[in-house]
Amino acid sequence: MTIFDEEPEKKPTFHEVGSDLSLLSVDEIEQRINLLKVEIERLEKEKESKQSSRDAANSIFR
Repeated sequence: MTIFDEEPEKKPTFHEVGSDLSLLSVDEIEQRINLLKVEIERLEKEKESKQSSRDAANSIFR
């Protein structure tokens, strides 16, 4: 096997809060921003679902 057979090192497709951003390209930063926006949306939906469940439970036990 030669060095040409090896795949180039891939950068992670996730974002770690506080990680060094200086080595990322503008496109990579944009990808991470989009990834985080999708994750925020997912978290907000879960929060709403849990809040609805909590509100329903509170209305029963009041």
